[in-house]
Amino acid sequence: MEKIKIEMFYTLTCPNCKTLKQMLKDVLPDFGDKFEMKTTLANGPMGMVKSMKLGIHVVPTLLINNEIVFKSVPTKQELINKLNTY
Repeated sequence: MEKIKIEMFYTLTCPNCKTLKQMLKDVLPDFGDKFEMKTTLANGPMGMVKSMKLGIHVVPTLLINNEIVFKSVPTKQELINKLNTY
C-alpha cells in the first residue's frame, strides 16, 4: 500500500510551526507507517514556488496528499480525527 503523504509548510521563526511539528511527532507513530511526513521551508527557494502554486500564505500549513487540510495549529484531537479519515 502506498503511504499517504503529509507535508508541512513552515518557517524557521514561526513558533506555531514548532508546536505543530511536535504534535505530528507525537501523533504519527500511532498510525504505524501509514503516513509519510515531509517538511517544506515555505520561504526557501523550492518552498516559495510550491507555496505560490498552492496559494499558501500562512504557516504552518498542513497538506495531506497535496490538499490543504489545516492553515493553523489544530487541536491534537482535530489532527487525530483528520488523520483517521485516511
